[in-house]
Amino acid sequence: MRRTALALTALATTLLGPAAVASAAETAPGWEPAPSPPFDLAAGVRCDFPVHGEPLVDEVVRRIVERHPDGSPKRVAYKGDLVVRVTHTGTGDFYDADVSGTALVDHRTDGSQFWSVLGPVLVGVGEGGGNMPRSLYVVDGLYTMDISATGHKTVTMVHGTRTDICEQID
Repeated sequence: MRRTALALTALATTLLGPAAVASAAETAPGWEPAPSPPFDLAAGVRCDFPVHGEPLVDEVVRRIVERHPDGSPKRVAYKGDLVVRVTHTGTGDFYDADVSGTALVDHRTDGSQFWSVLGPVLVGVGEGGGNMPRSLYVVDGLYTMDISATGHKTVTMVHGTRTDICEQID
């Protein structure tokens, strides 16, 4: 646990700078809930079969670190426990995905995003929509994810793993 805390502090310091990390610790009340809605995906969208996703635990909070000149969020930090049950709606088989990672998300003015992530996050990729095959994944480790304005996802792993949820519940 201590190594995780040190790694998070080092990552935050690298990404945000030491003053922002100290400031974030002092202004903890600046965090606000960032609930994850349930979702339904038709067969072929991510898996070969229809799936339903429902948060079982959702304690994710976000903090807007920086804003664009128009006031919209530019850089947002996310943290907190999140477990999503992904169910194959045809069979009832399910996978409880612990996706309690920490992310710093840069929102670009063209609608694209750049994620710097430590820990597990749920990543859905459509057909031809990324550098991974179509599926739902738990991507875990230290990595970045560049999401274009059209939704194309490029995941670049520094160190980590990915679990194909569709394979787990097929």
